[in-house]
Order: sequence, then C-alpha cells, then structure tokens
Amino acid sequence: MPEPLQDDPAEVDVTRSETVYEGRVWNIRRDEVSYGGESIVREYMDHTGAVAILALDDEERVLLIKQYRHPVRMREWEIPAGLLDIAEEHPLLAAQRELTEEADLVAGRWDVLGEFYTTPGGSDEAIRIYLARDLAPAPEVFARSAEEADIEVRWVPLDEVVDAVLDRRVQNPSLVVGVLAAHVSRGRGWETLAPADAPWPRRSRAIGAATT
Repeated sequence: MPEPLQDDPAEVDVTRSETVYEGRVWNIRRDEVSYGGESIVREYMDHTGAVAILALDDEERVLLIKQYRHPVRMREWEIPAGLLDIAEEHPLLAAQRELTEEADLVAGRWDVLGEFYTTPGGSDEAIRIYLARDLAPAPEVFARSAEEADIEVRWVPLDEVVDAVLDRRVQNPSLVVGVLAAHVSRGRGWETLAPADAPWPRRSRAIGAATT
C-alpha cells in the first residue's frame, strides 16, 4: 500500500538567520541554509500567521465582506480574517474576535475547516480557517477604520460562491480555500471537520517566540 499523500517536515541546517527588514506588520528574514550539499540563501516574509472564518447561517449562506486591498488595487470579496498579532492569544479566540470586529457577529459553534500556507516559496504565513455556525448579532457594533471603514457585507448561498470561485470571479485565497473545503465537507456530512481547539503544528511563528 502506498503511503498516505501528505507534506513532510524537513530538518535543515540553518547556518545564519537575520532580519533584513522590519515592517509595521511583518518582517523580511534572510536565511543561509545547508541543503543538498550546498549553501543557499533564501529571503522570505517572516509572518505571524492568521485566521479566517467561514460563517455559515441556517440557510447555508456564507457571510462575505468586500474591502480594499492595496497591493492588488482591488476591492475583494473575502471571508472575515485577521492576523495572529496578539501575544499568546489562542487562534480560536482570535477568530472569534475577528468575526465580531469585522462582521458584528458571534457564533455558538466553531470547527476547524482547513489550513494552508499562503505562499510557501516566499513566506511562512500559515492560515487556519474556521467554520462558524449558530450565528447571532454581537452585543456591540465594532467601530471600524481605514480599509475596514467601508466594508460591504453580503450573504450568498454556498453553491453560488463555489460557482464564483470556479468562474474566477473571486480570487481571495482564504475565500477560495474555505468555500471549496466547505462545499466538499458538506457533501461528506461535515465529517472532515476538526475540533476548534485542534493542535496546529504548522502554524507560523507565534508573536514573542524565539527565532532561529
């Protein structure tokens, strides 16, 4: 029998590591690595990681938000998401906070829907996507600013969002991964979901963690 299809951790000898740029949100790190009998240098975004939330109501509609993303000069349809930029905050608590801050909602049921690396060739950013259900209005409306000040909200049937993804009309990665995962998981009776507090070994380096 062939081994299960899975990514494998790789232990390499990092001979030197330094932060070459320190930004407001994330840094750029340069590593010298001994790999395959030679020394190579790789620069990448040193990221805190993030969470995203696919909120699904009782009518199987997905909560979508549209907001401006400057690097691509687009107002993208997305699912609520946010950085893991508070030291020692559990990812689930971060997801609950982001759902309230970006969508004025709370959820009674949380599960892990999926995880992915955004750009493994140039960033260590890992995102965990939660499925949030049993939704209700938050007790208070959050005051939003900057790109979040003019967020547009829309509830869209899950199947319609899948069609938009396959037609390439929406391309935000958390939305694409989350919606396709939800579509498949629903077809399997949600048996692929993991507990909301499941371990996350591939998480990006947490705020305050030591660097190599």
